Amino acid sequence: MDIHVVKSGETLSSIARGYGVTPSLIARYNGLAPPYPLAVGQALLILRPVATETARTGDSLYDIASRSGVGILELYRNNPQLGGSAALDEGETVVLALERQPLGAAQLSGYAYPFADPDVLRAILPYASYLAPFTYGVTAAGGLLPLDDQALLLLAREYRVTPLLHLSTLTERGAFSPERGAAILQSDTLRSALADAALAQLSRLGYGGLDVDFEFLGAENAAAYAEFLGLLRERLNDAGMELFAALAPKTSRSQAGVLYEGHDYAAVGENTDAVLLMTYEWGYTYGPPMAVSPLPSVKRVLDFAVTELPPDKIFMGFSNYGYDWTLPYVRGETRARSISNVYAPLLAAQVGAEIEFDETAQAPFFRYTAEGLEHEVWFEDPRSCMARLPLVAEYGFRGLGVWNFMRPFPALFMLAHVLYDLG
Repeated sequence: MDIHVVKSGETLSSIARGYGVTPSLIARYNGLAPPYPLAVGQALLILRPVATETARTGDSLYDIASRSGVGILELYRNNPQLGGSAALDEGETVVLALERQPLGAAQLSGYAYPFADPDVLRAILPYASYLAPFTYGVTAAGGLLPLDDQALLLLAREYRVTPLLHLSTLTERGAFSPERGAAILQSDTLRSALADAALAQLSRLGYGGLDVDFEFLGAENAAAYAEFLGLLRERLNDAGMELFAALAPKTSRSQAGVLYEGHDYAAVGENTDAVLLMTYEWGYTYGPPMAVSPLPSVKRVLDFAVTELPPDKIFMGFSNYGYDWTLPYVRGETRARSISNVYAPLLAAQVGAEIEFDETAQAPFFRYTAEGLEHEVWFEDPRSCMARLPLVAEYGFRGLGVWNFMRPFPALFMLAHVLYDLG
């Protein structure tokens, strides 16, 4: 495995020759499309097959799986260009095995809204262990708001992914309400009603567990929140299912702010089977331009988390998106545009921008001008992935939690596959 940084004058073909691989291989592992424009400074993931097979007339991926003895999910993972589809063209090269030196076992979890592009999900789900359709909100009476999750549940089952019912404080107005969450947590009756409703729904629809995300609760609700999670976990475990919970990115027990004070890491860890550390959104829609997940900030959260939580319960958060800010940044006025990590280098190539890499944040960025306005873009690439994915093994975490599965990013999922035995 290599990561190549594009230099001026290089093309996909010239880069491929230098590594002894085909251009199509580089394209498939980096989400590149014809005519394959490249930006100076763009990072490309280079992976080498150790075994391939050529599709025969009438072959599907199931035929190749049968002949080769390689499982269908493994073939999907080795061949992201298939997009999770078993259909093959005659003469198509199928990668049976890649050069790999796994750091250990890990799981991937992620989220998707009901309107997610099914083709994007089909390409991602072969790598995943869990999918949480986003989101079931709560009523004032402790009931569940409806969610059109049937299509996502069918896709999860198709790729042997465990679906998790995602429970949040979304209200009938379509906004998240910490007040709604607090009212439920402070009432034994409402807590019991919500637990009953959530357990009934996940049983009725065949969910494999529950993922709870109550945010901005404040210190006054921290104990009640942990107790509520304990109630849910006991009932879920009795039914052979797991309870997950999302945690704000804290760096100390005494960290001030309503986002942080409502999440007692030790208490939540005691009452759940797994937690997602939301280690992203330092760079965010309304904030100043900066890396979404700067490595020093991420590591400060991880270093604190392992003093409060068993590492093998932790999913480290990963940001599958970037932001494009219009400059100058004006607090309260500027709103960054969210973009995919595949689109960002394509945009740089289109506008003739050179991609730079911040060695401290371990994140790529570039600047450009359009219609007389300056822009600054921060995103993720194979280099930033390689700065963070090995942390799962280094800290002994259970896996990686991706926000979200809505956008393609083949390099991320290929690196996860190469670095870990996914399960």
